[in-house]
Amino acid sequence: MTNALPALSDIASDDIKGILRIETSDKDETTPIIVDMLRSVYPHQQIFGEFCPVNAYIAAPPRDVYEYLSDTRSLEEWTYSLRGFVETDEPGLWLAEDRIGKNTSIYTRTVANPDAMTVDYHCAWDQGKHLWMIYLIRVVDAQPVFDKPGSVVLWTNCHHPFYDENPYPETAPPTRPVWVGDFWDMFSAGHQIEMDNLKAICEYRATHNLPIKPEWMNK
Repeated sequence: MTNALPALSDIASDDIKGILRIETSDKDETTPIIVDMLRSVYPHQQIFGEFCPVNAYIAAPPRDVYEYLSDTRSLEEWTYSLRGFVETDEPGLWLAEDRIGKNTSIYTRTVANPDAMTVDYHCAWDQGKHLWMIYLIRVVDAQPVFDKPGSVVLWTNCHHPFYDENPYPETAPPTRPVWVGDFWDMFSAGHQIEMDNLKAICEYRATHNLPIKPEWMNK
């Protein structure tokens, strides 16, 4: 569907620990990890309801983390399953493959505000006309809130009603067995995996004096 990008090409595969990506842990292998992260002692709907918040402290400069996240291609590195980003004929609209869904295209437009250091990913499976899946991210300077250098990353998803039913079934691959909303109850654990990926990648680059936004993303 799309071509692979040189994601993490500046890091030797054995040097960075704690990364969970679909290339090294497929859906069947990762599902038990996610299930283990979920706790049956509380009702998931009662705790999360219509929101899925995931937050983290990252020991890397906030402006650098923001610049990294504001490039759509960063999703190639720290997300679990989005791969092969290419820009479409429509400026700012990117096409990739979501490997958690069989033969699934995902479209993404990044809306970033450098003053507020907010990065919103407007996405949708199968079609790029109505980007209804919106991932809301804010990068905060950790110094005033934690009294230490680094970044606080706040990430929230809202349960759009389209998660419950595909609004564009005619654009879906005919053999795909799942819809993105089928995974909503796993979003908290799945997004935590991705936040852990983001933290590990940024902190590795920061401690090894590498640019948080790698050189290949500047081309």
